[in-house]
Amino acid sequence: MAVTDFVEEIRSVGKRLLLKLQGLPQAEPVELVAFSIIVLFTATVLLLLMLACSCCCVRCCCPDRRSRKILVQPVKPR
Repeated sequence: MAVTDFVEEIRSVGKRLLLKLQGLPQAEPVELVAFSIIVLFTATVLLLLMLACSCCCVRCCCPDRRSRKILVQPVKPR
């Protein structure tokens, strides 16, 4: 897929989404519920993606605290 085709596809999806948003106040309750579910799903996926990336960055950037454990040797009984 060429870059121009991709840009045109994104533009057409944006236009369709804008038309749906503009018609939302006159939409039926079923359409409102469906749109709300789609928005909630998208927000959840983005939130989980941000959470996964932040956890990964913390592991990469911060030193591992488990490597600093002090090993305790058993004491010999007298």
